[in-house]
Amino acid sequence: MRAFCARHYETPAQIDEADGAPTWITRGVSLCVAVTDARTGTVLRRPEADQPDEYILILPEGVSAWIRTPSETVQAVPDSLTILPPGASEITVTGEGPVSRVFSARVRDLAAVAVNTGDFVQGHETDVRIGADWPDPPGGFRVRSYPLADHVDPEGDRIQPRVFRSTNLMVNVFAPWPTRRDPRRLSPHWHTDFEQASLAISGDYLHHIRYPWGSDSTRWQPDEHIETGSPSVCIIPPPAQHTTQDVGDGVARLIDIFAPPRADFSQRPGFVLNEADYPAPDWVKAAEVSTGGALAGWQKG
Repeated sequence: MRAFCARHYETPAQIDEADGAPTWITRGVSLCVAVTDARTGTVLRRPEADQPDEYILILPEGVSAWIRTPSETVQAVPDSLTILPPGASEITVTGEGPVSRVFSARVRDLAAVAVNTGDFVQGHETDVRIGADWPDPPGGFRVRSYPLADHVDPEGDRIQPRVFRSTNLMVNVFAPWPTRRDPRRLSPHWHTDFEQASLAISGDYLHHIRYPWGSDSTRWQPDEHIETGSPSVCIIPPPAQHTTQDVGDGVARLIDIFAPPRADFSQRPGFVLNEADYPAPDWVKAAEVSTGGALAGWQKG
């Protein structure tokens, strides 16, 4: 498969919510991303029959939400990440801005209407490994919300990863950065058997993609340098070598998404910020690293 980038600012939405707020949906083999241009009063519902596993809500600055499930009501503050349990849930938004939800590909109703669902209608060759869910969280499934501002160091590095995981997903919500990346210090790398979705909330980007060569030269593919603005989602298949370069002006806000959780990130004590809430299975300690290339410092174990 080749990389696919959905530019929400150029294409019609796949769903109009009840109040008219547009929702764009992009899928991969293992994951699905929905971005809603929400306003006060927008309600995002997931019926019990359509939500078999956990999903993640990401709110930008200036946007909060009330989250209701059959067993609890929780307020998610602006600039936060929230993990929602399987089953029915309802999100009521206050404020205006891009509200992002991250799902596994088990959400068949959303995956079926994704902008690129045609790429998955029939069987296709893929190197993506679909793994089993990780252990249930201690105390069972419930709403767990994490203010992202609690995990920013004003004196820290320009690129600050903020990694969270659930039983079925892993999300890296980078702290916003206002300055551009040095083009002489990019980090082209590859994943052996898992795909990546890069969700751009603000800023402009170049996604550099290089596809591996096999012995059959008739199947070789040229390098790609995909330009995107925001909001957008780029699905990067394995084992393509890739790196993302922020360009232009303004603040860059980028989120990397994986399904299931990455073992290599989970091997590093303290790197996953909510690891106490979602313990890793025993096999993770001995798992082989499935990423290689010119890794940035924060990517290295």
